[in-house]
Amino acid sequence: MLILLDLAGIAFFCSLVLTPLVRGAALKFNLVDRPDARKIHKEPIPRVGGVAIALAYILSVGFVLIAPYRGLPFSIDTVIPRALVLMPAAGLVFAIGLVDDLLGLKPWQKLIGEIVAAVIAFQAGVRIDFLHQWSHLHLWLSLPLTVLWLVGCANAFNLIDGLDGLAAGVGLFATLTSLVAALTHNNLQLALVTAPLAGCLLGFLRYNFNPASIFLGDSGSLLIGFLLGCYGAMWSDKSATAIGLTAPMMAMAIPLLDVALSIARRFIRNQPIFGADRGHIHHRLLEKGLTPRRAALFLYGICGIAAVLSLLQDAAHDRAGGVIIVLFCIVAWVGVQHLGYTEFGIAGKLFTKGTLRSFVDMQLRLQEFERSLKACSTLEEHCATIVSACRQFGFSGVRIRMGREFVDEAPVNPAAWQLRIDFPDFQFVNIYARHDILQKPGLLAGFAQIVDRVLTARNLAAPETAIPAHTPVEDVGLARAAVK
Repeated sequence: MLILLDLAGIAFFCSLVLTPLVRGAALKFNLVDRPDARKIHKEPIPRVGGVAIALAYILSVGFVLIAPYRGLPFSIDTVIPRALVLMPAAGLVFAIGLVDDLLGLKPWQKLIGEIVAAVIAFQAGVRIDFLHQWSHLHLWLSLPLTVLWLVGCANAFNLIDGLDGLAAGVGLFATLTSLVAALTHNNLQLALVTAPLAGCLLGFLRYNFNPASIFLGDSGSLLIGFLLGCYGAMWSDKSATAIGLTAPMMAMAIPLLDVALSIARRFIRNQPIFGADRGHIHHRLLEKGLTPRRAALFLYGICGIAAVLSLLQDAAHDRAGGVIIVLFCIVAWVGVQHLGYTEFGIAGKLFTKGTLRSFVDMQLRLQEFERSLKACSTLEEHCATIVSACRQFGFSGVRIRMGREFVDEAPVNPAAWQLRIDFPDFQFVNIYARHDILQKPGLLAGFAQIVDRVLTARNLAAPETAIPAHTPVEDVGLARAAVK
């Protein structure tokens, strides 16, 4: 226990002293994070706080290696090197983050470097290792799972580093949780690597909490996330089942949940996965009226609850571990609901109300209509196919003038919607629809695009869209979009 206190204490003192020195150097060389529309701070802030954390960590471990400890039940010279096998991988992650802070890297470049670092950590023995029952698939399953876990943890902390003290504070809670778990399981190697990180983060928070005078930067956030991912793998190393990883996942619930929500939101909205936005959890809390300080403290509280649940789950295992996991998932689901992500509400309606099935069915019917229209050989067959399709899709009427062919099935009563596609030589296709067409989004536009595309390909000149004066205003935009 004495060596753990020394590690944490020395790391805390070094971080407390080195952070303002790094901050001063960053200001001197203009290594600052400038405010923009997505960021909260109003003035440039140094962004290389990860340098102070890395130096404090190295100094604390180095001091313990040369200190004249006596009466310990283990050899420092053998235990600490075994505990620090992940340092080459962590050093690579730190270097990637620092280069990004200084020069800037593209997301795919950082991702490749993180994957390489994760493979190095895997080779050093840091593994998601609960696949013993499938010995012939053990390596091929364990390696991708470990890489996914480590890269995911690194980027999760990088994403939540958007609020003063948030990433460092959440990292501190997760580190302390891992330290307590290490002491509970008498895992000396895990305890030796978590204690100095806890001291580093505590000292750094003195300058990083709101109002922050220095930021972690990618060098700090990626390093913290990667180290905690390694600690989680070391924590679950003794487990024989996948449930062993749930406790570390709970301990890092906020960053992992945030990265999962970010990926899901951007996928649903067809936006770049690596893009930036203001939809993170801390942004939502700020939009609900919380100040940056209160938002950070609120998330600290959530991290504390998650830490307790993770330790309970770790201790309970098969007896009540499943109940704790279910309880945790329910609380997380309720929390996400209160954040007000409209993307998930819309996606949920697509599944629960059958809208998704209706949309898929409509797209398949449109594809079948296009195949039928392409199979026609004469204008008469084209017109007959269009008329038949209009009846099947529920349009109220259609008028067609193509060559010598003229079809007039306009509704007796005025239709609510009209869409007309004009072709050369006064040829046209005019579609009539009722108000309920709005319940089938994309149908009218998709139908018109197919008609335009197929008939134009039949040696007709490129059509010009003409929107009649009697066409409702609401239909103008749809008509223009349909024939582009």
